[in-house]
Amino acid sequence: MDRPRRRLETPVGAATLLLGFDQPVRISRAGRDPDTLVSVYCGPTTTPAVGEHGGRLAGIEVMLAPWAAFTLFGTPQYELANRTVDPDALPHALDRRVGELAGALAALPSWEARFRLLDEMFARWWDAGTPCSARVVRAWSELVRTGGAMPVRRLAEEVGWSVRHLENRFREQIGLGPKAAARVLRLQRARRLLAAGHGQAETAAVCGFYDQAHLSSEFKAMTGCTPREFTTARRLPFAGAPPGDRMTGEATSLVLTSGASGASARSADFSKTGGPG
Repeated sequence: MDRPRRRLETPVGAATLLLGFDQPVRISRAGRDPDTLVSVYCGPTTTPAVGEHGGRLAGIEVMLAPWAAFTLFGTPQYELANRTVDPDALPHALDRRVGELAGALAALPSWEARFRLLDEMFARWWDAGTPCSARVVRAWSELVRTGGAMPVRRLAEEVGWSVRHLENRFREQIGLGPKAAARVLRLQRARRLLAAGHGQAETAAVCGFYDQAHLSSEFKAMTGCTPREFTTARRLPFAGAPPGDRMTGEATSLVLTSGASGASARSADFSKTGGPG
């Protein structure tokens, strides 16, 4: 790009592994010092972040189901919730550093070769990793299937655990408790519906919020802006490359334009006080 780019990233039901090739990205989150890293691991979040780069960014971003991240890194995921870290600061079963893997990927001549190497490394990494609980995977899958609408007590009954045990295992292998995970998944579904043109009252009812005010409150807490501000900013034209989201078919982010008028500028203001960058 011909200029630096700032993007507001909202919580999604996934962990992120960015294998960066050369230039760093600066990531800011409310209440934490900014991190400037080439390769990045970000665990599950309930708060927004702002990512910034100088106009050039190359690499491969891998979106991981949170329980898969637990297997790959073997770290209790609650230690990484709402955090951004260098993946080489985490334990893992790879026979090389994650940064070295990113360098090997960058050196290959084609994307086909890169994805082939990545497939091979992930298969080996998975086989050597810490096994996750099949019941956690099942519970997570039910939450995803229902868009976060399944009550925690029913979810515990579904997998044959007490509520307390489900909460403990979720925090260990997902990073968030089941209630917090359900909040993120409801928000994700709400963003998708709003971006598709559905009204706030309809979206609140479909996604299981108490009312429109509850939707607005949750939206503000987890994205830094109201539903109206988010959807308005998503419709703004951009002179450069069009905004791209981290997940296909999902409304996950806003491009922030400093000094601009309208919702885009307001979102930039929110990110300085309520969200990471």
